[in-house]
Amino acid sequence: MTGNDVPVPEHDEQPIISHLVELRDRLIKAIAVVGVIFLGLSFKANDIYAYLAGPLTRHMPPGAHMIAIGVASPFLAPLKLTLVAAVFVSVPFLLYQAWAFVAPGLYKHEKRLALPLLVASILLFYSGVAFAYYVVFPLIFQFMIMTAPPGVAVMTDINQYMDFVLTLFVAFGVSFQVPIATILVVAAGLVDRAAIAEKRPYAIVMAFVIGAVLTPPEVISQTLLAVPIWLLFELGLLFSRFFTPKVTEEGAGPNEG
Repeated sequence: MTGNDVPVPEHDEQPIISHLVELRDRLIKAIAVVGVIFLGLSFKANDIYAYLAGPLTRHMPPGAHMIAIGVASPFLAPLKLTLVAAVFVSVPFLLYQAWAFVAPGLYKHEKRLALPLLVASILLFYSGVAFAYYVVFPLIFQFMIMTAPPGVAVMTDINQYMDFVLTLFVAFGVSFQVPIATILVVAAGLVDRAAIAEKRPYAIVMAFVIGAVLTPPEVISQTLLAVPIWLLFELGLLFSRFFTPKVTEEGAGPNEG
């Protein structure tokens, strides 16, 4: 050891090690829960895929059906979907593990802000996925099948269909986080609530741009995504008044609670 070397106290290393151990334990719990749910659902893998394919198969012409191009696709595609479904079902538990890991390091006012937003975020994500499946998908696939050129048989590959649907699930789930994003920027003091309200026309235009990008070039499906995004923006703006940082009379800044 040279004269310039400074020994690191052992008590400074222990918190890091304990955090890493806790993180490992929580990751193991999360993987175990996903694995157990996956094993339980794997016996219904084909039924799960059939349910996912419902919005398409219900609008296919008589005699038309889906196809599997890959040799192992009939076996692997339902299992991949079942794994995604297991993660999807496990989201509340996974986020609880993440919350339990970071919560001890948060201030009281941060906990009061983060917990309800976390719960709302989960519900909004599930709502976006459900909206996509029950409202948007039937319209999208009906439009695609109706616009198929004469003589073209609509027979979608099961892997391509799954990738397309899961991508839209994520897109709609993330799009439905607009209220959370609005509340967070106001609560963090990044943008004033009144300033956001003044940008309402831009938000409406952006909602329709997102609708045009994520849906086929057809007015109904674009509107079915754009209008909810706009309404969710208004909802976030409404609730953001309860999360506006409190400022003292001297302008000291946010109330630390």
